[in-house]
Amino acid sequence: MLVLGTANRKKGLELAELLSPVGIPLRTLADFPQAISVSEEGETFAANAALKAVQQARHLGRWVLAEDSGLMVDALGGAPGVLSARYSGPTATDESNNRLLLQQLGDTPVEQRTARYVCHMTLSDPSGTIRAESEADCRGRILFEPRGTHGFGYDPLFEIVEYHRPFAELGPRVKAHLSHRARAAARLLPKLFELVGSGEGLGDRGEG
Repeated sequence: MLVLGTANRKKGLELAELLSPVGIPLRTLADFPQAISVSEEGETFAANAALKAVQQARHLGRWVLAEDSGLMVDALGGAPGVLSARYSGPTATDESNNRLLLQQLGDTPVEQRTARYVCHMTLSDPSGTIRAESEADCRGRILFEPRGTHGFGYDPLFEIVEYHRPFAELGPRVKAHLSHRARAAARLLPKLFELVGSGEGLGDRGEG
C-alpha cells in the first residue's frame, strides 16, 4: 500500500488516477487520523516534498509519496513559488490566491505573463529513506480573469497557450496528460514498478 501525502481531496484523486497503472492500494492522509502536520519550511519544492514524505513515513510506518508543487510567474520573479498554497496568507483559499495574483500582475501585458507550474515528487520508505524522486513542469501564461470550473489552485488562470484555454476549461482528461503533476508522475512510474516487483513491501495490500 502507498500513502499519498496529501489530505487535499482533489489533489488525492488526481494523484490516484495518475498512479493507477502501478496497481497497488492507494490511500491519502485523510484515511489516517493519526497523520501529522508537517511544516513546509523548505526553500524549494524538492525540500518540501522530502520533508512531507520522510516525516510522514516515519510517523505512520508506511511508504509515503509526497509532492510539492506550485506556480512560478516570470514577471513576479518566480512568485508565488513554494508559497503558492498560502500566497494570500495563513487562511488562503484558491479564490483569494487567484485574486492576489491578478492584483500583483495588474495590467502586465499578455506576452509578459508567462509562468510555469512545477511539481516535485518524493517517495519515502517506512524508515524515512528516500527511494525515488522526480520533477517536471508545465509552461503557460496567466490570464486576466479566471475561466472554467475544473481543477483547483491556479487552474482557472493558467492558460495552456497551444489550446488557448486554461486548465480549468480543459478538464481532467487533458490535464492528466499535460500537467506538471502528470509529467512528474510519469517519470516516477518506472521506479514504482521496480519497487513493487522487488518484494520490499510497497505492493502489500496493507490494512483497510
